[in-house]
Amino acid sequence: MTTLRAGLVGLGAMGRHHARVLRSTPGIELVAVADPAGDPDRLVDGVPVVPGIEELIGTDLDMCVVAAPTRHHRDVGLALASARVHTLIEKPLAEDVSSCFALSEAFAAAGVIGCVGHIERYNPALQALRQRIETGELGAIYQVATRRQGPFPERIADVGVVLDLASHDIDSTAWITGQEFRTVAARTAHKSGRLHEDLVAVVGHLADGTVTSHLVNWLSPMKERVTVVTGEKGCFVADTVNADLTFFANGNIAMEWESMSIFRGVAEGDVVRYALARPEPLRTELQAFRDAVLGSSEKIVTVEEGTRTVAVAEGLLSSAASGATVYVPPLQSRADVPG
Repeated sequence: MTTLRAGLVGLGAMGRHHARVLRSTPGIELVAVADPAGDPDRLVDGVPVVPGIEELIGTDLDMCVVAAPTRHHRDVGLALASARVHTLIEKPLAEDVSSCFALSEAFAAAGVIGCVGHIERYNPALQALRQRIETGELGAIYQVATRRQGPFPERIADVGVVLDLASHDIDSTAWITGQEFRTVAARTAHKSGRLHEDLVAVVGHLADGTVTSHLVNWLSPMKERVTVVTGEKGCFVADTVNADLTFFANGNIAMEWESMSIFRGVAEGDVVRYALARPEPLRTELQAFRDAVLGSSEKIVTVEEGTRTVAVAEGLLSSAASGATVYVPPLQSRADVPG
């Protein structure tokens, strides 16, 4: 296998995990890291740590991972695209849709890969869920409901819960169903004294009419990451903390007690908890990035998909500010961006 020269921008809470996986993935050599704070925790002993992106680009990179704060994604990504370096940018792709389009256009013009680190796509539970939905095991999909709740992560300072956490659910819902969001209505709250929102509740419609709902916050003392997809044959419940997938089937047994049958709607059927292999999602993601650079895989989250996710997130914030339902148009170019 060809060995790719990789760089990393940022050694924070997520960057340190990227460093660990990049250093242990076949076909990748981590040759340099950029972080103005250096490496005080000695996370990458033996790997040069430079202060900025220009110095990093000067180390002759094939690929790079950007794990810097969101406010830096646009400028760092544009510099890497200009240098013709294949790049994975941690989610969200950028602070706003306009910046996302700038990145998309830059990577396309340079003829190199730009992709987004939506790690939940590589969670074994969601991958198995998507595969089973694609093969028709659920039949028609009626609703997707997600809950993503937990304590505030001190690493986050420049965005709120919508761009940081809800972007996971926006992306995974669209990916699992193969449908884009078309409308969203959201309410947010600021309960912890920070500049950005720390709670959001969302309802929405996908392009095919599927109803969605999402509860996301940084205010819960427990950690919960659950996706429930309900359809004509039952429902799937994916727990991405534990990488578990369970199917609750609609029962086929006739209900003799007529009044109870009417009340219950559908009958309880078999419950199946699937045995899944559980590779680390970050390792799967970076292997997919490596393989895309080598031309042997397309299992990445494209910058176009990352742009749509940010557009939906902007719709949530707009809805929360106005109190109105917001229409999210299909996005093909900057001209399609509302406002």
